[in-house]
Amino acid sequence: MAVLWGAGAGLLIPRAAYRLSVPPEEPWRAMCPAGHPLAGIAGGWLGLARCTGGDPYGPSAPLVTAVSAVACAVLATATGACPELVVWLLLAPVGVLLAVVDFAAHRLPDALTLPLAAAALVLLGGAALVPGAGGSWTSALLGSLLLGACYFVLFLISHGFGFGDVKLALTLGAVLGWYGWAIVLIGTFAGYLLGALYGIGLMVAGRAGRASRIPFGPFLLTGAFVGVLLGS
Repeated sequence: MAVLWGAGAGLLIPRAAYRLSVPPEEPWRAMCPAGHPLAGIAGGWLGLARCTGGDPYGPSAPLVTAVSAVACAVLATATGACPELVVWLLLAPVGVLLAVVDFAAHRLPDALTLPLAAAALVLLGGAALVPGAGGSWTSALLGSLLLGACYFVLFLISHGFGFGDVKLALTLGAVLGWYGWAIVLIGTFAGYLLGALYGIGLMVAGRAGRASRIPFGPFLLTGAFVGVLLGS
């Protein structure tokens, strides 16, 4: 079931990613590359990323669908039949969407990061009330506030962080904090390490310099994914 959920949600990611992958000063895309209006469910946000003529657009649908399906399957296997699994399965496709948008446009839209943070805390609060929950909502809340504050300080003193990363940290802190402070540290460090390795790889390949900015969101999300697996 987790694989089917992840695959089904993944099929909807390319259209939303295409619409959101624009510079901050531009409005969300309302037309496909061929100039056809993006109409459909929820104001054209939900649906397959295909033009009227059937041509696909946006990120690779098979790749994004596979990533979403695998992520959900791994989370289900690691977490088991615990109340928080529902939360992870609901949040995971949105995390994949954020990663795709950040890679494409180097931005983490407020339209996703802020509702995601609120949803994470509300859903974990509900999970904490169900017998068998494997974490603490109090530590999730504190983790969200603390990690958000730490990233805000980094945003002020470092050119490598954007304010979108600060807002994303509210969700990451909640998710990691659910399993305790050790997991917050491990998940955060894993995200930094993966981002650093990616940046070094780009410099070695001659595709970036010391002053180049890289999309940190996908690596912070992957670090949180690692933390959740370990916490589970």
